[in-house]
Amino acid sequence: MINEAIFVLEQGIGSAEEIDKAMVMGCAQPIGPLSLADMIGLDTCLNIMNVLYAGFKDPKYRPSPLLVEMVDSKILGRKTGQGFFEYN
Repeated sequence: MINEAIFVLEQGIGSAEEIDKAMVMGCAQPIGPLSLADMIGLDTCLNIMNVLYAGFKDPKYRPSPLLVEMVDSKILGRKTGQGFFEYN
């Protein structure tokens, strides 16, 4: 769900706020997938996606290029103060 939300953001279908709100309001999720990714850590999310992709060889588990770019830029979520959202 997190990786798919990142693909949706990358494709410009909605903003991070809109994507999270849609999942909270429309799917009764307690937290949006992008906020959850920021909480987990984007580097951890990327590592998980890499393991799933390597293990299953299924393109649905291919990490979003945006996620890879953010991790490469050391934008890791709450632990760095910046992810899909800004934290002070």
